[in-house]
Amino acid sequence: MPTSDAPKIALAPAPGPDWLAAAIVDGGGQIVSLAECEAIIWADAGNPEGITAALAEAPGAAWVQLPFAGIENFLPYLDRQRRWTCGKGVYADPVAEIALSLGLAGLRGLGTYARSSSWSAPLGRSLIGGHVTILGGGGIAESLVRLLQPFDCDITVVRSNVQHMEGVDLVVEADRYADTLSGADLVVLALPLTPDTEGLIGRDELELMESHAWLINVARGGHVVTDDLVEALHNGVIGGAGLEVTDPEPLPDGHPLWHLDNCIITPHTGTTPEMSRPLLAQRVEANVRRYATGQDLLGPVDLDAGY
Repeated sequence: MPTSDAPKIALAPAPGPDWLAAAIVDGGGQIVSLAECEAIIWADAGNPEGITAALAEAPGAAWVQLPFAGIENFLPYLDRQRRWTCGKGVYADPVAEIALSLGLAGLRGLGTYARSSSWSAPLGRSLIGGHVTILGGGGIAESLVRLLQPFDCDITVVRSNVQHMEGVDLVVEADRYADTLSGADLVVLALPLTPDTEGLIGRDELELMESHAWLINVARGGHVVTDDLVEALHNGVIGGAGLEVTDPEPLPDGHPLWHLDNCIITPHTGTTPEMSRPLLAQRVEANVRRYATGQDLLGPVDLDAGY
């Protein structure tokens, strides 16, 4: 039971899901109204504009926890008067898992086999001993690197801050990302969407990739110029694409990507609700506890960087 000095947390929009309410209480917080609160746990990922009205009702809110790792839809509503945290790193393991699944399925030709209606010739190549380039050096990249260890791959990571990463053979500065595309069997996008990373992969970059290579996008659809990708897939410029995210999203019925044998699409389900709820609950519980004891909060938002 929360004590009288427990942090006063609003779960918004009210009433919010029971499992998030339980996480707040388990972290030592007490649930109060927006008018009384000193912090807000925002539960509605599809309603970023609602933050503005909530903050107007919560003059004492010094910290706001957002539900997703990607915050591009929330950025117009964030300010510098309070601390903001997000789900950065929370969903890394299941998203890395879908990235590896798409990569293996692509290289081994499972998309083509699944669409076949008759026995066909063998195709595909092994990832064992292969070369993997990961654009992005956050939690998803770290999880994916761990999952790749049994495959004995040569792994290159492209990230803004160059530093040693366990299990990685080469870490490269972000502005040299194009240099890492040639020679890779898999190119995995696992980075935030910012003005600098929008349209990162277009015709020129796709032409740098190997003709057998697969592009795997588990980040945001806006990283890829969709028309250029369709053309590259149609003409065999690259081996294929595994897309957990698309631009536009949802991908409309009848879009050319649906009809390409060398394209595998999962509808942004790298984490299902059954996967994500316990993971977000753990983050909320930990951050409420950290807030109460004056510790650094997990998943801080960098407003200047945009993630």
